[in-house]
Amino acid sequence: MFRHFVGRQVVRQTLFGNRHGQRGYGQTTEPELTPAEKQIHNTLKTKFPGATTINVEDISGGCGAMYQISVEAKEFKGKRTVQQHLLVNEALADEIKDMHGLQIKTKVPES
Repeated sequence: MFRHFVGRQVVRQTLFGNRHGQRGYGQTTEPELTPAEKQIHNTLKTKFPGATTINVEDISGGCGAMYQISVEAKEFKGKRTVQQHLLVNEALADEIKDMHGLQIKTKVPES
């Protein structure tokens, strides 16, 4: 399952199978991001203006203790994964103080 921010709504893409056994992606619209997810999203958007994708999801059941974050940004070009993750951690230094855990995925956009 994938979530991405589109306009003012979050779109979830899920893999499904139809009655003929063919598989594909479908989209269902979810409510907007929570205030904490918006704050994290906006912080990352500010710190990584070259980002093509920023996904933020509270995976703690809504209490805000753990987040799954995915960032695709040109600022990561030429950096190892550990360095990319360090940049995200530094960008979210204030927000991380109140978190129990953070799952980070980073990627350099394909040119």
